[in-house]
Amino acid sequence: MVDQESVPKLCSVVLDCTDARALAEFYRQLLGFVYRPGDEPPAAGEADERGSDWLVLRSPGGGPQIAFQQVEDLPEATWPTNTVPQQLHLDLTVESVEELLVQHERVLRLGGRLLYDRIDDPDEPLRVYADLAGHPFCVFVG
Repeated sequence: MVDQESVPKLCSVVLDCTDARALAEFYRQLLGFVYRPGDEPPAAGEADERGSDWLVLRSPGGGPQIAFQQVEDLPEATWPTNTVPQQLHLDLTVESVEELLVQHERVLRLGGRLLYDRIDDPDEPLRVYADLAGHPFCVFVG
């Protein structure tokens, strides 16, 4: 018998993208996640069959994973306007404004773009970025 109070567990957040390997690498480096066994980049000169379809990153500490699904075409979200809605975004937290500044440099170095800056907000300092596929994500002090 199934417990009527049971709930499903969040397994993955899946991001569509036109370059699954590049977007997976962006988030792997940003978040310190690791590839699901078998999803690692191939050796130099070998075909990247998984990277042209579906990749999964896992948090070393457990919890939900991030998956990347290759699509042929994906219009970039135009947030903060709604011409092309974002439909989903990731919220990432840091402990302090100083850490937010450190992460800002990392995001830019990895190829992300700053979309919105509210670092001076006394209640919730944050910055909104676009990843390599144009998906917005927030980094805020929480």
